[in-house]
This record gives sequence, structure tokens and C-alpha cells, in this order.
Amino acid sequence: MRSLQNIYINYGGLESCFVHHQGTGVKPRIRAFRRIFLELPHQPRQEKHIANPDKGASCKRINMFLRWMVRNDSRGVDFGLWQSVKPSDLICPLDIHTGNVARKLGLLKRKTNDWQAAEELTATLRIFDPSDPVKYDYALFGLGVFEKF
Repeated sequence: MRSLQNIYINYGGLESCFVHHQGTGVKPRIRAFRRIFLELPHQPRQEKHIANPDKGASCKRINMFLRWMVRNDSRGVDFGLWQSVKPSDLICPLDIHTGNVARKLGLLKRKTNDWQAAEELTATLRIFDPSDPVKYDYALFGLGVFEKF
């Protein structure tokens, strides 16, 4: 809670925290967010709660949060509250279900569900829609979880 308070008081909120620390793509923004979130004194064990793409984490939860805040699907799944990040910049949230379905469909070659796999899947999805590649996430996830594809 103190880290979130710090972000809102000193960085203007979560959106500003992600936007003011731009680089090429989402990875440097996640890296900066993680650094800022952990800048207050904390126990080392707390660092595991904020995924680190530099250590190969797919950052599923952070990418999912970004999807919710950036995309606006007009159906209530994605809120589209943030206007300063483009949907084309997002990385597809990758978990076991999404990864397995993507592999079965030939959308993903990499065998591990890490940051490189999330980037590879997103690059493939950009072929279908360069302006909003992450819109396919829910369908891939649903096929894996609900349809046992």
C-alpha cells in the first residue's frame, strides 16, 4: 500500500508512472514501474510479487492489467481508461493456457512461457491486427481453459 501511495503522490498515479518512463515497447515501462514500486524500503521477499521481465518472467499479471487499462472493447472486459498508451504497444498476457493453445495453433514456437515467448506470440498476433494484437488473448485463454483445446 505504501508503494502505491508513493506512486500516486510522487509520480501522478499508475498511468503516469508507466507513461513517463517510456522506452521502446512495454518492457522498459514495466522495468521502470517495478523499480519505482520497489524503491521504498521493503523485505527482499516482497520483490517476487512484482514480475521482472529482465529475469525472463512473462509478466502475465502486469500485461493483463495494462490490457484492461488501455484497451476499450465496449463489452466490459477491458476498461480503456488510459489514453496515453496505445493498444498496439501491449504485450499479450501469457500463461499456461494461452501458451498451450498458441503452440497448438502454430502461433508460438518457443517452448517456455517467458518474456521472449510473450513477445513472440504478440509479434505473431500483430500480423492479424497490428493496431490491437492483444485482442486475441481472451479467445486463446478461453480455448485453453473452457474448451480444453
